[in-house]
Amino acid sequence: MEDAPPNDVVPTPAMSHADMSAEELVAKAIAPVKREFRCPPPIRTSDNHNNSNADVKTTAKNDGVSAPVIKEKKSKRQLKRERREEQKSALHICPAVAKSGNVNSCQYNENCRYSHDLEAFKLQKPEDLEGKCPFLDDEGPCPYGLSCRFGSSHNYNGDVGNGKINMERKMRETNVMKKDGQAKNKKFGSNENDDQILSKGSGEVNGNGCSKVASNQVVCSAKVVEEDKQDGLDVADEQGPPKKTKCLSDETCPVQISDEQILHKICEQEDELKIIVEHDQEDKSLKLHPREKKLIDFREKLYLAPLTTVGNLPYRRVCKVLGADITCGEMAMCTNLLQGQASEWALLRRHSSEDLFGVQICGAYPDTVAKTVELIEQHCTVDFIDINMGCPIDIVCNKGAGSALLTKPMRMKSVVEASSRSVDIPLTIKVRTGYFEGKNRIDSLIADIVNWGASAVTIHGRTRQQRYSKLADWEYIYQCARAASPSLQVLGNGDVFSYLDWNIHKSDCPELSTCMIARGALVKPWIFTEIKEQRHWDISSGERLNILKDYVRFGLEHWGSDSKGVETTRHFLLEWLSYACRYVPVGLLEVIPQRINWRPPSYFGRDDLETLMASESAADWIRITEMLLGKVPSGFTFAPKHKSNAYDRAENG
Repeated sequence: MEDAPPNDVVPTPAMSHADMSAEELVAKAIAPVKREFRCPPPIRTSDNHNNSNADVKTTAKNDGVSAPVIKEKKSKRQLKRERREEQKSALHICPAVAKSGNVNSCQYNENCRYSHDLEAFKLQKPEDLEGKCPFLDDEGPCPYGLSCRFGSSHNYNGDVGNGKINMERKMRETNVMKKDGQAKNKKFGSNENDDQILSKGSGEVNGNGCSKVASNQVVCSAKVVEEDKQDGLDVADEQGPPKKTKCLSDETCPVQISDEQILHKICEQEDELKIIVEHDQEDKSLKLHPREKKLIDFREKLYLAPLTTVGNLPYRRVCKVLGADITCGEMAMCTNLLQGQASEWALLRRHSSEDLFGVQICGAYPDTVAKTVELIEQHCTVDFIDINMGCPIDIVCNKGAGSALLTKPMRMKSVVEASSRSVDIPLTIKVRTGYFEGKNRIDSLIADIVNWGASAVTIHGRTRQQRYSKLADWEYIYQCARAASPSLQVLGNGDVFSYLDWNIHKSDCPELSTCMIARGALVKPWIFTEIKEQRHWDISSGERLNILKDYVRFGLEHWGSDSKGVETTRHFLLEWLSYACRYVPVGLLEVIPQRINWRPPSYFGRDDLETLMASESAADWIRITEMLLGKVPSGFTFAPKHKSNAYDRAENG
């Protein structure tokens, strides 16, 4: 990788790509744009030429608009306090009052944390946006009533309505966790150690304050220790300092217990454990054998990968319209689901258009993952559950989840086996080739994965250390697919960016069931159309704008048409545009198709909109959102969340 020029150096003509041939550009992994469309790179004189906030500030200054102030970092407690203070302002009207237009409709009355001042709200409410309310096609009033930013398109004849949402609209999204369900799940997540959630039949506390520990919990803990020993790991270093064990005759217990009482308690425990064992044996007889479970046929289907942040429900709806067959929700952490976090359960929501849908979860311990899949089976409607064992993010790996499981094959086995025994829904796993570069290990496990209880495995052709740098190793994926059991479906993942890539992988290795598409769909979601129609789609800027309009409409339906919903839609649209700007139109390329590792040079589009969509400046992405969602609020800033081309340092593995 070439070193970037110093921040204070203005690029010279010698550094420009305008005079290079197509072969020279391809050799440097730069998209070979036709000469007549090339232009000199923009001059950036800010301290950090890649800083999106600096782009916004500079552009605002040139436009004669006051530059937004970059917000300082604040603690969660401070942010929560400020959020509550904002809610008390007239601009944050009570949802119940906004829906009905009646100040008496809120059940909390004066105890409500939102404002009930309708007149003040109407005076301070921002101007309505142009366009049609996304809920006008439904029967009944808009669920956001007076707070809808498209209120000028409402036609209530002076009556806001009762604010009830018709059942047809409610049924469009499923897997919505209710408040009582979240409260139940919080009981499982109340432990101090987030990764050690008690499973079925776990310990209780008796009247003397002493703990009764069920046998399955002890066996599980001992099993994890034994697995780590088999993996060659230091158990003491992995698990941390041991906790003090509670027992019936604990010295710290405030009540003295006689020997007769101890014997009586032991007998009671033995009877209870006998009942639990018998009950578990009955449950096992009712559970389906892995070979009897319903199987998902992934063969030849176009599979949209679970994508953090951008792969939300509105984006998946866009991909379904463009030809995706299988969709999967964003990765959800098991501990957060067990704690009943509403934001985490929201990742499991499913739209009615997603006819073949799965959810992806991530956890480090067998009991945690097993309990999570049980809850998902009880509360959600999904076709399969995918267990992530390939996430390279530090915060995930440091907890022993994601790619960290690749260093503990016995733990991997326990996670899959425990989960498979817990549910009847098909389970799949997603892995990378290995943890360290040059040390692939999935080939040594692939023959056994089907015996663990997994229906399919997706192999991303990179190690954890590589992150998203270098090209995916498809030869290794082929090797694993050929070594797998015929009853295990193997899916390949990495760098699929055109229908030719898809065809090559399928023809080179017929044993592959299908290819999962991830970043390729972020840059151009119409890749699914290209594969199905077997063509390079020279899509126009107008057609791309129509796709963005669909996304905005789906986003407003999902997050809401009030001010909060509009800004949430804008935020996720900006995250997507930070990827979409990498697309180079087919008609501008000297060599087709575009490769995913090619960096787009500076170029002019065939019209102003195409040029704007090619910009790498956050200020231009914001302009695009303003075309669809109106002006941004004062002080608005944006910086992309993901840096997909990062290569991890050696010390981080």
